[in-house]
Amino acid sequence: MDATRWLDEREDRAWRGYRRMRRLLDLELARELTQDAGLSEADYDVLSDLSETPQGRLRLRELADRMLWSRSRLSHHLTRMQQRGLVTREECADDARGSIVVLTPAGRQAIESAAPGHVAAVRRHLIDLLTPAEIDALGALTHRVVDHLGGRAPHPRHDLEI
Repeated sequence: MDATRWLDEREDRAWRGYRRMRRLLDLELARELTQDAGLSEADYDVLSDLSETPQGRLRLRELADRMLWSRSRLSHHLTRMQQRGLVTREECADDARGSIVVLTPAGRQAIESAAPGHVAAVRRHLIDLLTPAEIDALGALTHRVVDHLGGRAPHPRHDLEI
């Protein structure tokens, strides 16, 4: 068995700083999104993913994969969003077990109303705190990690709240 490669002081400081930053940033962005637009982060993710498609439609399976959620968890969340009139579901013509998630006019209005404030919060709490070189570095490192992890199957417990 290989010996554990413990983090040195510099690496540990970076790792713990990243974890703390991620938690605080996620909490603040979620708080502002809920306060300003009445949407959860998951609502926003669903609505933005749908709004970025040509007809505001995605297969439930594809949406679940994008969100790194189980289909069951997404289905339960979509039921709550349907009750609020933000999305609807249609049967999939070529797969009787599949369904299509459709953005409603109310859902489109919700994402269009929420997006400017959310982008302003992302700028205020992250982007505007960085230099152009730091933004480039952040983009490079995040894509490197995503590319590294992208080929892996999601962890069986990936849809637990973190």
